[in-house]
Amino acid sequence: MCTRYALDITQPELKEIIDIAKSSRLTTKFLDTHARPLITDGEVRPTDIVPVIAPNSKGEKCVFPMQWGFTARDNKRSLFNARLETAGEKPTFKDAFQSHRCIIPAAYYYEWEHFKSPDGKVKTGDKYAIQPAGCTITWLCGLYRIEEGYPVFVILTKEPTIELSKIHDRMPMMIPKDKIEDWINPSKNPEELIPYALLDMVTEKAER
Repeated sequence: MCTRYALDITQPELKEIIDIAKSSRLTTKFLDTHARPLITDGEVRPTDIVPVIAPNSKGEKCVFPMQWGFTARDNKRSLFNARLETAGEKPTFKDAFQSHRCIIPAAYYYEWEHFKSPDGKVKTGDKYAIQPAGCTITWLCGLYRIEEGYPVFVILTKEPTIELSKIHDRMPMMIPKDKIEDWINPSKNPEELIPYALLDMVTEKAER
């Protein structure tokens, strides 16, 4: 699962992306109709409205405010992640996987350590901040679609590395900056970009 990440407005590249989203008319529309402001700094949670990179109607890379979460097919719950291994097959994600891919910029993502207690129940332990080694920005891969006139997104998750599996059994898919335009390009085959997923991560315990 990936249900928390962080924005850091002190990072110049992130600030530039955030400022573009702040000036969007769609951000004002979200506030007027959903009573939800754009999150510009700190911890991001499911259902928040945040800056996301996706192509515009001309196919150009742009920044849009989007809400985190697809409505499930039963209309009774929200989905915040999609499994990379099955996204191209499941009805909820298939179309988006093929032609509506996005990038969610972050400083890092959060994960809680999961472990089995002596009674066999899965419990959570320490909270970790995780980002690709040598990076100040984390480019999370996602899918988007339009629901009732508003863009919404989910984050793709995959099998973890051996090191991260000690914390959790899933990790988000992240790519290098130079692959962003390929990822959001609807004419590209997403399967061909999976090998570029970043695997070398830096982890640090965070305040719960």
